[in-house]
Amino acid sequence: MVMAKNKSDNKDNKIRFETRDLNVFYGDKQALFDVNLQILENNVTSLIGPSGCGKSTFLKCLNRMNDMVSICRIDGQIILDGHNIYDKNVDVVLLREKVGMVFQKPNPFPKSIYENVAYGPKIHGIASNKDDFDEIVENSLKKAGLWKEVKDRLNDSAIGLSGGQQQRLCIARTIAINPEVVLMDEPCSALDPIATAIIEDLIDELKENFTIVIVTHSMQQAARISDRTAFFHMGKIVETGKTGDIFTNPKLKQTQDYITGRFG
Repeated sequence: MVMAKNKSDNKDNKIRFETRDLNVFYGDKQALFDVNLQILENNVTSLIGPSGCGKSTFLKCLNRMNDMVSICRIDGQIILDGHNIYDKNVDVVLLREKVGMVFQKPNPFPKSIYENVAYGPKIHGIASNKDDFDEIVENSLKKAGLWKEVKDRLNDSAIGLSGGQQQRLCIARTIAINPEVVLMDEPCSALDPIATAIIEDLIDELKENFTIVIVTHSMQQAARISDRTAFFHMGKIVETGKTGDIFTNPKLKQTQDYITGRFG
């Protein structure tokens, strides 16, 4: 049995995202079936389940990354702060400014550490002079727990950082445009245990200012870092709730079987 930390009661957190009867198709193949899920503000919500169960597909729907897949079709609604993000009038650029994403493998730009963090504020017009950029870069690197390690080499190439440092840089780059929601698609899968622990501590700190949704293949990680957990299987949500309940007192046998390793 995976043991979960005791998390605080989340009943007072408002709903930031809500999906209503969400169905996703890739050509003739259906990937998600009638997914209904509420994501609470300033919580870490983990998406768990076997490989190919729809976790990453669901995550990419939340900032319309699936728009880039020509054969992808979406039915249903995804409500962010009262508005359907798939409404034809939604500006996708502004949506992705509000809902940032950190990918599975660190993907720093082949630029300096400074330029990596300043890139988003520059293209979104958030800053216009060097003092503003300097402040954003420093604050973002501090929030990502990387400032002390790189403050004396901001002009060095980001490619020279270790894997864990690169992933924290990518987190700094994501939060530099001050999103409200941060999506993370298995952000620790390419990292060693020490780097993973640093990222997990960082996630716990970031939820004070951000709503975080994380796909993880590790049930132990979900139990350690998340407030709420959604268990996906074959494109459907089997069970969702507080992480402590999901891992120690699941309502459904299918959840119990997955948590205890009987399948998956």
